[in-house]
Amino acid sequence: MAKKKKKKKTSSKKYKMYEASGSELKRKNKFCPKCGTGVFMAQHKDRMTCGKCSYTEFTGKEK
Repeated sequence: MAKKKKKKKTSSKKYKMYEASGSELKRKNKFCPKCGTGVFMAQHKDRMTCGKCSYTEFTGKEK
């Protein structure tokens, strides 16, 4: 069988997770409490999730 070509992984573009205002850097998203600093949580409509460990925090009203 022929070997499959490996796909190149794209970088995580962590520079897009920060916002510069003057001489300060501000984080746009929250860090994962389980994984620690450096691992950002993805922001969805009703929750925030970590792509590394699948930790989820729900936001908004509870029914």
